[in-house]
Amino acid sequence: MNYSNNRVIELNNWAHELSAINTLHELDQYKSRVLSEIGAQMKLMRDLDAVAKKEFGAKINKQKQEIELLINNRREQILEQELLSKLSSETIDVTLSGRGNNIGSLHPITLSLERMIKIFQGIGFSVADGPEIENDYYNFKALNIPDNHPARAMQDTFYTTSMNVLRTHTSPIQIRYAEKRTPPIKVIAPGRVYRVDMDATHSPMFHQLEGLWIDEGISFAHLKGVMIHFLREFFNKSDLQVKFRASFFPFTEPSAEIDILSENGRYLEVAGCGIVHPKVLENMGIDSTKYSGFAFGIGIDRFTMLRYNINDLRLMFENDLDFLKQFQGAK
Repeated sequence: MNYSNNRVIELNNWAHELSAINTLHELDQYKSRVLSEIGAQMKLMRDLDAVAKKEFGAKINKQKQEIELLINNRREQILEQELLSKLSSETIDVTLSGRGNNIGSLHPITLSLERMIKIFQGIGFSVADGPEIENDYYNFKALNIPDNHPARAMQDTFYTTSMNVLRTHTSPIQIRYAEKRTPPIKVIAPGRVYRVDMDATHSPMFHQLEGLWIDEGISFAHLKGVMIHFLREFFNKSDLQVKFRASFFPFTEPSAEIDILSENGRYLEVAGCGIVHPKVLENMGIDSTKYSGFAFGIGIDRFTMLRYNINDLRLMFENDLDFLKQFQGAK
């Protein structure tokens, strides 16, 4: 009995260690040792008689409750100290000057797109939109692109599991638009397009703007007039030299590439165009013996690079704030 009482009294020494504990981790370790010691002393009761066991058990339980109360109190003290320390380290000096507000800006591609739309709307073009996931008919067949054309290859086109495609151009918008209308039709179709390509001047997702004008008597002269006007307005250069070079596209005949004279004295290809192929007009439900038209395609990203002297297309998709800040106030 005396041995057991001595062990109970020794538990009082555990309380003195609490004042030296300053972290929750140390407190948890301390609690484990105390409970382990109490558990060890509880085992001593099996050697005592009934009266002694009752007395010893009462003392042990009282001691346990007192220790747990001390531990909980110490835990609250540590948490309060940690909070005060955190608040002290995060103190804000209200006498310091304000940091100011960071003013955002439109993305350079958005700036270019808005400029393009404004120019074309100024000469009577409407703006149309359409789905980015297209079927084979609207993306290829309606545009007179044969089944064996390289553009249909898996290495050039993103196919879905249902064999639809991520549109490779915005021409399908023109087909859908013209199907529901009768000439005159004068529309531009801007939007995202997708092709399997990635380097400093190409991206698997990029932005394109295509235009279509169908009416009686539309000729290549109208096409040249519209494109020269657009290019000179976009680059803000009234004497910009523009050259039309013969080319081939399945959906136009005749077709041409458009070049502009750059500052280094060399011509640079910037767009494709041509007179709409009679089969494409028929696919739109338009009488090709009565109406004619022209179409053109512009890479918005490429025009953005030229206008703002950006030498790597990937810069426009990295969301680098230092890069984007350069366009604050740009038009």
